[in-house]
Amino acid sequence: MKDIIIIGSGPAGVSAALYALRAGLSAIIVAKGMGALSRAEKIENYYGLEEPLSGAELHERGLKQARALGAEYLEDEVVAAESDGESFTLKTAAGLELSCRALIAATGTARVAPKLEGLERLEGRGVSYCAVCDGFFYRGKPVCVLGSGEFAAHEAAVLLPLASSLTILTNGEEPAFTAPEGVSVDKRPLAALEGEDKLEFVRFKDGSSLEAAGLFIALGTADSGAMARTLGAAVESGRIAVDESMASTLPGFYAAGDCTGGLLQVAKAVYEGALAGGAAAKYVRSLKAGR
Repeated sequence: MKDIIIIGSGPAGVSAALYALRAGLSAIIVAKGMGALSRAEKIENYYGLEEPLSGAELHERGLKQARALGAEYLEDEVVAAESDGESFTLKTAAGLELSCRALIAATGTARVAPKLEGLERLEGRGVSYCAVCDGFFYRGKPVCVLGSGEFAAHEAAVLLPLASSLTILTNGEEPAFTAPEGVSVDKRPLAALEGEDKLEFVRFKDGSSLEAAGLFIALGTADSGAMARTLGAAVESGRIAVDESMASTLPGFYAAGDCTGGLLQVAKAVYEGALAGGAAAKYVRSLKAGR
């Protein structure tokens, strides 16, 4: 079991790792890609940069620094997280199971929802972003999952025992997963979501439709807000609620960077990562000391 696991390898995640490692604890960074840094062509407004750096260059420098202090780095996608009140267990797309005493989410902002007619109107009325949170409400009903990656396959596996039928909609994308047995895959592009007071059908661009009482959005990687809800931590307006030390409402679970809202800048992410790493280290030491 690791002392601390950090989900996310951006400025917040690496900063958290640096502070945890310097406190003498073990830490592993788990991330699938570099997040928002991949879209940064030049970073100029950060302390200490003599010349602009690309997001990719800053990401590589940060990881190199963390590894030099002893951090482990796992390039994988966290698709599920659980807590027994004393430790955390994570499951990854590659099938690994990881455990830790403290968990830090530094996963950036939530994924952008697809541009589909009717989506915003039907959110909370058949459209959900968390299978573990809301799957129970669709027992015995036809359900769809929207996504083309491993996260979509994981959400489908959660919903499969509950739904009367389950279809993964890739919206024109080629699936990058192996569908669970009993799950259909439809690659046709979507046009709209239909229903009066609640979701009733998804409509494809070819004019055909598919009955659906529930649609679970699972684009890209697992969303930090959904993960926090699954763990039982408070989420406010899609952002993980934290106190001044970056602690969530769940003991041992911390968050830093864009997933907490506010200024979406490297400087803010580094600051919050430092707070989260230090606070998580203090929490783990208290556990080891038996409080």
